[in-house]
Amino acid sequence: MVTISSAFSSAAVLRSDAFGKLRRCSLPLRFPIAIPYLLISLRHPLGGLHTVSVEALKRSDVSSVAEEVKQVMEMARRASSRREIITTDFLTPPILKEATNILEKLADIKAIAQGGYPQAERCRLSIGHHEVMNSAPDAISALRITGNFGFGKYSHGDFLGSILGTGIVREKIGDILLQEERGAQVLVDPELVDFLISTLNQVGNVPVSCSEIPLLALEYEPPRTSSFKTVEASLRVDSLASAGFKVSRTKLVDLIRNGDVRVNWATVTKNGTTLKTGDVVAVDGKGRLKIGEITTTKKGKFAVELIRYL
Repeated sequence: MVTISSAFSSAAVLRSDAFGKLRRCSLPLRFPIAIPYLLISLRHPLGGLHTVSVEALKRSDVSSVAEEVKQVMEMARRASSRREIITTDFLTPPILKEATNILEKLADIKAIAQGGYPQAERCRLSIGHHEVMNSAPDAISALRITGNFGFGKYSHGDFLGSILGTGIVREKIGDILLQEERGAQVLVDPELVDFLISTLNQVGNVPVSCSEIPLLALEYEPPRTSSFKTVEASLRVDSLASAGFKVSRTKLVDLIRNGDVRVNWATVTKNGTTLKTGDVVAVDGKGRLKIGEITTTKKGKFAVELIRYL
């Protein structure tokens, strides 16, 4: 959490509407405010923006991620040339990671990633020339969805499906924090707050009401985990994931074939994909695990710490 104090100011901003179209607007910045954010200071004496982005994108293994990152680089080019602040939609972790890795190599550009709280997975990137990007733009709002959820278990998908049912695209919605029988808290594009408050009136069969809350009122906890070690002959995803999720290797291969396994949020297509420390493996219906410390045994096998998210 970082508290920023400054005088009232404004900046020219390009923002996309709920249907993904960019439009120009003036963004008032009111301080003092407290915003959880990651500040990336981007100064490097490299060449042109276009050359760097193309070379970096050639190294991407996933075409969908590369296309999204390419759009972020185009926003960065406009932000640099026009001295504007441009804010992306909510980005998934692999897109955010690839984009920030490239942006770190660009001269005279600053980028601020905001998800609303420190552990946020889906974040928005605000990109601007260092002369105009002096602080974090107000790019995230939070909503509380309340209703009588005590008579059934409602999932992340139930809340997301109801929100998307109002006509909003997924990219305008950040993380959803479930609160059991109390409902959920949702991070959204500030421009959609009034729309959702007036439109979202039901989740599943439960009537609901929405209200805006400060980011500081978000209720979140560090993820609960359980770790254990396994000794395997290889670091293949089918080997480590089968050990981590307690399923057979054959079952895990079937899940990979069906597109139900992701590594670092990217779908895995080959069961021979090699994992390393820090990789996050997600299996639909099973949860997530993180690869911890890896050491080699005297017999040439791998002792791997597996951290399971509960």
